[in-house]
Amino acid sequence: MVKHVILWTLKEMSDAEKKEVKAGIKTSLEALKGKIPGLIDIKVNTEGLPSSTVDLMLDSTFESAEALKAYSVHPEHVAAADTKVRPFTANRACLNYEI
Repeated sequence: MVKHVILWTLKEMSDAEKKEVKAGIKTSLEALKGKIPGLIDIKVNTEGLPSSTVDLMLDSTFESAEALKAYSVHPEHVAAADTKVRPFTANRACLNYEI
């Protein structure tokens, strides 16, 4: 199995806008569970402690590296990323590893 973890920092916006954007990211990405072959689990954490240096985290698990690669180009994932994530994020860090 493979873990796919992403940390995002959002662009400058009001706290109200951040709350709305975080909710949209969480809803759209977590809705992919059961829709993409090889995606075992997907969770978005939007409520970090005040000591956090990023705004939100994606924690997902895939059957294999091949399943992760297929997810990256799957139309439903691309649509969520293009409409709910990329327009609002300033920085992205990713770590993929085998478990």
